[in-house]
Amino acid sequence: MTPSSTTILEIRQESPSVKSFFFEYGEDVHPGQFLMIWVPGVGEAPFSVSRNDGENICVSVRKAGEVTNALHKMKEGDKIGVRGPFGNGFKLKGDQIALLAGGCGAGPMLYLAHVAKMENKKVHFFLGASTKEEILFQDEIENYGDLHACTDDGSYGRKGFPTDAFEEILGKEEIDAVYTCGPEKMMKRVFDICKEKKIPVQASLERHMKCGVGVCGACLCDGLCVCKDGPVFETELLGRMKEFGKEKRDVCGVKGDL
Repeated sequence: MTPSSTTILEIRQESPSVKSFFFEYGEDVHPGQFLMIWVPGVGEAPFSVSRNDGENICVSVRKAGEVTNALHKMKEGDKIGVRGPFGNGFKLKGDQIALLAGGCGAGPMLYLAHVAKMENKKVHFFLGASTKEEILFQDEIENYGDLHACTDDGSYGRKGFPTDAFEEILGKEEIDAVYTCGPEKMMKRVFDICKEKKIPVQASLERHMKCGVGVCGACLCDGLCVCKDGPVFETELLGRMKEFGKEKRDVCGVKGDL
């Protein structure tokens, strides 16, 4: 539970709103697991791993709140605190897989695509972003598999949502398993498509995570602690979650619509 101090080795600007932070971390972290990162004097927040070469870890962060804004102001050589990894990650299955990511959900999907390539799996990567400038990790994704990019404004790739492109591929390819991370309404649509087609799906949910070990209960979703029981959930559990794709709790635990 005590953060380990480490040094930011590299900061990479991925898009106008996203930066990646590289640092040494001695723990084994699997795709879909997350780390709690502490910015001294500011606070702590959970982040999924986007890259892992066995020595250096990377998290990719969009400016969204107090901790993320503070991270974006940090420089190479600055110190952060890290604890984890926490939660259950993705389980790779099948030979031909589809990955659907929206926004910063591309981070854990990038790491998963890297591992899938090493296991000689055929990867279809469906990536959504608001504009061309916000498309993340394009060159790396194209090295791991087939990229199907979608933008809200049509400035790059297909205009529309990753789920639209995904449905088209299902009419042409035999997909063995599906993995998704991003806006929850998008992931719920992915789940519904996969349920109809009888394709197993794994989704990484996002909730307010404070402790990371299932003690505080801030991240509850249908009685499950997302930090401990997830953040990655498989088809059976997703199908039983009444809050999935519909409700979310605020920082105080009060339910509200997504």
